[in-house]
Amino acid sequence: MTTRVRFAPSPTGPLHIGGLRTALFNYLHARKNNGVFILRVEDTDQNRYVEGSEDYIQHALEWCGMVPDEGPKNGGAFGPYRQSERSSIYKEHVNLLLEKGAAYYAFDSSEELNAAREQAEKNKETFRYGSQNRLQFKNSLTLSKEEIQTYLNGDYVVRLKVEPGKTVTVFDEVRGNVQVSSDLIDDKILIKADGLPTYHFANVVDDKLMKITTVIRGEEWLPSLPLHQLIYDAFGWDSPQFMHLPLILKPSGKGKLSKRDGDKEGFPVFPLQWKQDTPGFREMGFLPEGMVNYLALLGWNDGSDNEFFSLKNLEAKFDVEGVQKGGARFDYEKARWINHHYVIEQPTEELIQNPYVLEILKEFPKEKYSSIVALVKERLYTLKDLEQETAFLKTPYDYDEKGVAKVRDKNPVKVLEQICILLERAGVGGELKEQLFHWAKEEGVPLGVVMQSFRLSLVGALSGPDLFEVCALLGKDVSLKRVQNFINYLT
Repeated sequence: MTTRVRFAPSPTGPLHIGGLRTALFNYLHARKNNGVFILRVEDTDQNRYVEGSEDYIQHALEWCGMVPDEGPKNGGAFGPYRQSERSSIYKEHVNLLLEKGAAYYAFDSSEELNAAREQAEKNKETFRYGSQNRLQFKNSLTLSKEEIQTYLNGDYVVRLKVEPGKTVTVFDEVRGNVQVSSDLIDDKILIKADGLPTYHFANVVDDKLMKITTVIRGEEWLPSLPLHQLIYDAFGWDSPQFMHLPLILKPSGKGKLSKRDGDKEGFPVFPLQWKQDTPGFREMGFLPEGMVNYLALLGWNDGSDNEFFSLKNLEAKFDVEGVQKGGARFDYEKARWINHHYVIEQPTEELIQNPYVLEILKEFPKEKYSSIVALVKERLYTLKDLEQETAFLKTPYDYDEKGVAKVRDKNPVKVLEQICILLERAGVGGELKEQLFHWAKEEGVPLGVVMQSFRLSLVGALSGPDLFEVCALLGKDVSLKRVQNFINYLT
């Protein structure tokens, strides 16, 4: 049997990284088993539909290298892949349950149901529309055929008929057996008054018809698992495997990660920019390789201490045995550290083709792009860091007073005047370093003082990339001017 998995988001806004992580685990399970990765858009709740969401989801998957094998954009033999285009399929299948007596029409008004809920609250009971009370309501189990036909001309829903007194047992690949008494499960609505299916009904029907072999989704759907099993049972269908993934927790570890947490602590929670005011990880300078690698570590490991996995590595190594039960705490600094690895690994010539890198470099001569990126690449945790790390090439930072204090009483002016002489004589080529070190040795000047004085003059700080490469990039004239400016500052 071919492994078939689906990522089934709702187009209600930008894709949260929790959803992207779910998509990734689906994708990896498919690739590990030579299977099929499907994108299905669950858009039956038209009131919550947000224009542009579907395209955003597709682009986010493609940015990460997870191109769906089947879906609204990619096509396939099991479409349509938007639930809003499958209404006739749901109608046909709910009629099967109605004919079997596994479902029934319910005609209760909102006012009648609210009154029943209020009464239950007064009695300090939990309201459930089910085997305990369904014969007290207005539905096809309590009305005559003539009355039913009359009510079918108005608003109605279709409910699942849950048999009481049964233990519903479902096996989850991550959490083991999940057991619930059917007495605790409502006669859930399958078809809403607007004629569209509920999530529960549509996703079971779609998973069956699309031949999904493993349902991989977030643990927020775990409480719905027994209900979904009952729907499979009502049809007489075998259910797929189930795998419920742990939540991605906020940095404090308490509660699910939200956009508010990201806004508060200064990091994104979406892969790509959403509209004008909500940047994503891509706009914050993350490479897709870094994003994918970090997401894979949120709730999974391969049993080793290794933390760096390319998408190809993950396709080969991913296994359900490595999925953890407990929530995974989001750590933005670790995400940056992972991304740093991929920035260093990516060839410089590829990095300078990145549109975000090009935007930062546009103020420099094109012939220097490669040299500039190569100079600072190992200092970049995100591509956005490039702006700060190259700022000194335009103008030196304000002199670091603590750094200046370290050299001020060690006659830095003598060193700087000699550097000016050597710059005039040797320029910024390879001879400069050799001659400067030779002079320092002859004069008995500590190399630390030489390099600190020189670096402060060119950069303004005591840390930074290779000093002689900086000098070569700035050129002889600019380097001379900066050294002379620092002499003036000191004197």
